[in-house]
Amino acid sequence: MSPSPSPVFVAGTGRSGTSRLADIIGEHPLIHRIPMETRFLIDPGGLRDLADALTGRYDPTVGEDALHRLSDFLTVRVPGRRDDRGKTVPELVGERRYRDAVEQLWPQLIAYTFDEPAPAEGFGNADRPAGPFEPLSRRRVVPRYFSDRSELLGILRGLVDTIFGGAAADAGKPTWCEKTPFNLLCMEFLWELVPEATIVHIKRHPVSVLASHLAQPWAPATVDGALAYLKPIYDRWLTWKDTVDLTGRRYVEVKADDLAADWPGQRRALFERLDVDDFETRSAFQSHKLAQRNNQFDDDTREFIEEALGKVIPAMGYE
Repeated sequence: MSPSPSPVFVAGTGRSGTSRLADIIGEHPLIHRIPMETRFLIDPGGLRDLADALTGRYDPTVGEDALHRLSDFLTVRVPGRRDDRGKTVPELVGERRYRDAVEQLWPQLIAYTFDEPAPAEGFGNADRPAGPFEPLSRRRVVPRYFSDRSELLGILRGLVDTIFGGAAADAGKPTWCEKTPFNLLCMEFLWELVPEATIVHIKRHPVSVLASHLAQPWAPATVDGALAYLKPIYDRWLTWKDTVDLTGRRYVEVKADDLAADWPGQRRALFERLDVDDFETRSAFQSHKLAQRNNQFDDDTREFIEEALGKVIPAMGYE
């Protein structure tokens, strides 16, 4: 097995076991689990949007907007979001490291800066007069255009290596694992960013996934609403999967149900595919915790859900 395994991205639909799987992978002595979803890789305003805005979608306005959004993401949103322990991403990966990495990013992405004088009416909306605290000017940037997308991806990869790789080194481990469920829909970008990465997709029966969504405050609380939320996720994933050949990629697909049914054997197979030796983790997948969603619906409701999901269920490997 490799003494320095590849980085790992964990993916899924949400409520499929991504958090548990990432925790387990992070218990391995060679892999550090980034302790919370950092979000700045694939979320709106993150690195994926910036990569498009400074390459194929470039014009000065699009690029400047993307830089504004990324700046807000990295300097306001990420440091301001806390996990259930009250920690922020910078605190978890090293505040000085995070701050320095972000500050070093901007000069690599900006071609020129200038100050735009405020018009007589200020930078307000429409004809609203300027208030007493309106700035006399505002800083503008001309973003770089990268005709070679790989050059930009190398810069963005440097940010990831500094933040994630540094956090792993602090933990005494050679590589890292990052979990965000919708990594599922962004695999091409993640492999562009980290070509050697392994993406682990954890699946769960779609009806159980839907049942679990109903209990989440961030998801619709009705069956119709949850179907409207979930089915396009499955449809988009399956449509993309039909267009690519994943056999030559570092792609691992596991089922939460299989992990629970034979945890030692499935754990050993998973770690083997991650190029690390088996390790008896503290955490495990347990059948009784997965089964609690199996009978959440009466027969008529379950039949309605299965009909609505249609081909999604067999396409995901379930009968």
